[in-house]
Amino acid sequence: MKISGKEGEDIAVKYLESKGYQILARNYRVKRQEIDIIAQEEGIFVFVEVKSRSSSDFGFPEDFLSPPQEERIRNAAIAYLSEKKILAQDIRFDIISILINGQTPDIEHFEDAF
Repeated sequence: MKISGKEGEDIAVKYLESKGYQILARNYRVKRQEIDIIAQEEGIFVFVEVKSRSSSDFGFPEDFLSPPQEERIRNAAIAYLSEKKILAQDIRFDIISILINGQTPDIEHFEDAF
C-alpha cells in the first residue's frame, strides 16, 4: 500500500491527539522551510517531522532526515514562535515514523530526536 505525505501526516495527527497533544498547526511554512505538525504537550511546544514509507527496503522512514532538513525545521520553529510572540522555553523536535506494511501502520514516535 502506497502512502502519501498528507496521509502520513493525518495518521500522525490522530496518533498525537490520542496521546493528549493539542495540534496548533499543520504544514507551517516560512520561506523554504516547513514544519509538518506543531503541537503542544503539557506546556512543551513540539515541532514534528513526519516521515512515512510503504517499505523499509531502502531504510526506515526516520533515517531520511538530513542535517540541512533539521536546520530548516529549527529555523521555521524560531519563525513560528516569533510570529506568534511566544516566549517558549520548553521546545522539542520529534520525528514520527510511519511504515505501512499491510493495512495497519507501524508508528514510531521519536521524542527529542534532534
